[in-house]
Amino acid sequence: MKLRIGVMGCAAIARRSVIPAIRANEGFELVAVASREAQKAEELANEFGCKALTGYDNLLNEAIDAVYIPLPTGLHDEWITKALLAGKHVYAEKSIAASFASAQAMVKLAESRHLALMEGYMFLYHTQHQAVKELIRDGAIGEIRNVYAAFGFPPLADGNFRYDNQVGGGALYDAAGYPLRAVHMLLGPDYQVTASTLYNDPKTGTNLYGSAFLSGKPGVGAQIVFGFDHFYQCYYEIWGSTGKITAERAFTPGADFEPVIRLEQQGVVNRMPQPACNHFAAAIAEFGRIIKNPQQRREHYDAILLQSESQQKIFELANP
Repeated sequence: MKLRIGVMGCAAIARRSVIPAIRANEGFELVAVASREAQKAEELANEFGCKALTGYDNLLNEAIDAVYIPLPTGLHDEWITKALLAGKHVYAEKSIAASFASAQAMVKLAESRHLALMEGYMFLYHTQHQAVKELIRDGAIGEIRNVYAAFGFPPLADGNFRYDNQVGGGALYDAAGYPLRAVHMLLGPDYQVTASTLYNDPKTGTNLYGSAFLSGKPGVGAQIVFGFDHFYQCYYEIWGSTGKITAERAFTPGADFEPVIRLEQQGVVNRMPQPACNHFAAAIAEFGRIIKNPQQRREHYDAILLQSESQQKIFELANP
C-alpha cells in the first residue's frame, strides 16, 4: 500500500526537487499541497496533479500518512508539532529546529507517537559520500588528521526569508548545517563544537557568515566555514597521514551532475568521476524506509539532536 503524503508550503525546493522525487517514488502517493494563499496552492497542485488546500491545518485534516514541510525554520516548531500531534510522519527541511530545546521536544513527541521524523539534508544520500567512506576505510589516506568543510554563496535577493530572523533566517541555520552535518558524517557523533564566530548584519541582526571548530579524537579537529556573502564554495576535504580526499561538489550536485572526488597521495593526483545521483529521490526513499521500519528511526532522532545541539553551541560560543 502506498504512503499518502501531503506538502505543507510551496517553497521553490518543493516544486523544483522534492515533489518530483515524491511523485517518482512508487511507494508514495502525492495527495495534496497546502499554502496560506489559495492561488499558490492551486498553481502547484495543477502542476503536479493533486488537491489544492488553503491553510496548513486543512492539510493535517486530510487522510494522509505523512507530510513534507519546506517552511522556514522559524515556523517548524508550530507546524511540525501540529503534524506529529495529528499522527503524521514528518520530513522537514533543514534546519528542523531553531533551538536545541525545540528539537528535543519534537523528537520526544515523535517517539511517543511512534512516528518518523527526518531532517532534510539530502546530500547525505548521494553515492559520492559512500565512495569517500570506502576510500577512507581502505586506507587510501592513512589515518585522518583533519577535516575541512565549506559551504557559502554570494548574496541572495533582497527580501529572501533567509535574511529574516523572525522566520529563523541566518547562515547558521541554513548554510552552516551542511558542513556541520558532513563533519559528523565523516568523523562521528563524538565531535563537539569548541569554538565559533558569527558575523551579524548591523541592520537586521541576522548572521551572514561564520566559522566553527570541532574537536574529538586527540589531535584531530574539524573546521567549518559558511555564509551568504561569499565566493561560492561547496566542498569538504579529509587530510590524512598519507594523502588527502576532496569531494569537490559535496552538497548541491544536480541530479544529472557527475561529481568528482580528488584523491591526492605523495606525488600523485587521481581525479575520480562519480556517477550522477538524484539525492532528493534517495532522501525520499530513506523517509519511506523509516516510516515502514520503526526500528530505523532512532538514528534520525539522534542526528536531529546532535545537529541542533551543535548549531546552538556555535551560536552560544559566538555570542558569549
